[in-house]
Amino acid sequence: MSAAERPAAEHPVRVMRVIARLNMGGPALHVSYLAAGLEERGYATTLVSGTLARGESSMAFVADRLGVRVVPLPELGREISPLRDIVAAWKLARLVREERPHILHTHTAKAGTIGRLAALLAGSARPPIVVHTFHGHVLSGYFDPVRARAFRLLERALAHVATALVAVSPEVRDELVRFGVAPRSKFVVIRLGIELEKRVHAEPGLREASRRQLGVTPDRFFVGWVGRMTGVKRVDDVLVGIARLRELGVDAVLGLVGDGPDREGIERRAGELGIIRHCLFLGYQEEVAPFYAAFDAVVLPSANEGTPVSVIESLAAGRPVVATRVGGVPDVVQDGVDGFLVDTGDTEALAQQLAVLARDPELRARMGEGGRERILARYAVDRLIDDIDLLYRSLLESKGLGGLLRPRS
Repeated sequence: MSAAERPAAEHPVRVMRVIARLNMGGPALHVSYLAAGLEERGYATTLVSGTLARGESSMAFVADRLGVRVVPLPELGREISPLRDIVAAWKLARLVREERPHILHTHTAKAGTIGRLAALLAGSARPPIVVHTFHGHVLSGYFDPVRARAFRLLERALAHVATALVAVSPEVRDELVRFGVAPRSKFVVIRLGIELEKRVHAEPGLREASRRQLGVTPDRFFVGWVGRMTGVKRVDDVLVGIARLRELGVDAVLGLVGDGPDREGIERRAGELGIIRHCLFLGYQEEVAPFYAAFDAVVLPSANEGTPVSVIESLAAGRPVVATRVGGVPDVVQDGVDGFLVDTGDTEALAQQLAVLARDPELRARMGEGGRERILARYAVDRLIDDIDLLYRSLLESKGLGGLLRPRS
């Protein structure tokens, strides 16, 4: 009797989920919550993860807390390395042949490339269903035009390997369609799901205690930035914007939560701009609630984003956001309702909008509360699990594997 003919309770649907690395950011949270939540729906998940890049901080603790089994694949990493990448693809293909997943689901660009190559290398053991989630893309804002075009061609080729493609926002999907990666009909939009109440819940008095510990007095306008210090995040624009904000007469202080390869240069740049005394370099933090509680507003001037977790968390914490209108950001921030959107590189507009928030506490409170009410339901983990479960069910049924599924409760 084949695996497809055996009772679902005895042999649940096997999913192999692959991510390049469990570093700080939305994808690591996303795959951990998915792996844990889908277990209750009859899916047995193997989560395969690669190696952190230099200067990155791990979020593997989230998977650990949720009891998710993680299989390390050391050769899989963020950087392009032909030899290591070939080895990673072969090792992943071998794991596919051993575990025979019904669904191979890859997340992030590098894992998507290695995972779909591994599906081809697996030969007769190729999973019947291959899904790739675009948490954003590297087709603009990351590389020079020649390499960007090469990656676009690669993504077009790899799209043929996938049964379905997932985008984390309509904007990301539309950009990928415009780049010719695949037709619109091959994409499904499924937004992130995050345990926001746990991530940003603030007990009474947390704001005051956190600001006191950080040395930020109640009268100062505290701007937060959360993320990885790398080029695409344009952290220099944050510094220039804060310098300009202070020139506008706002007693602003900046708190940067995160780390990365550009940190040393960013600290040096803060000194050059004369604002180093007004900057708090807080490093990577596992517990972010105290910082969102302390902030008055959050800024994100990135050149490209899929679905920015820091913006989702900020709004869930009741903090308005000033961000660039790139990628999936407009899907999260309602311009003029719970934050402001500006053009990439427009540090003057960034400073001006922060000044509006600084001078109007009632506006900040109104925007923050409106964003919180909308965001909590929209990015709930339960909603994510439901959406992925429905996608998997439709794909399994289309392949004649519906008999593996447990009835939906």
